Amino acid sequence: MKKVEVILQPFKLDEVKDALLGVGIDGMTVSEVRGHGRQKGHKEVYRGQEYQLDLLPKTRLKIVVAKPSFKR
Repeated sequence: MKKVEVILQPFKLDEVKDALLGVGIDGMTVSEVRGHGRQKGHKEVYRGQEYQLDLLPKTRLKIVVAKPSFKR
């Protein structure tokens, strides 16, 4: 068995879930997390104060598969 853990942008979750269901994987755990990678965050203004948002909302998807269906 292999555990696969993926961190993706929240708007991609439905597309990934549909693809997994299409190959017969229906059990998964989904968590809301925060982090940054290439985006590096962005600046926002709240009540006249500018501040940096370093950690952006992400979605973590965990699945366990009996046999990997992908090649390295």
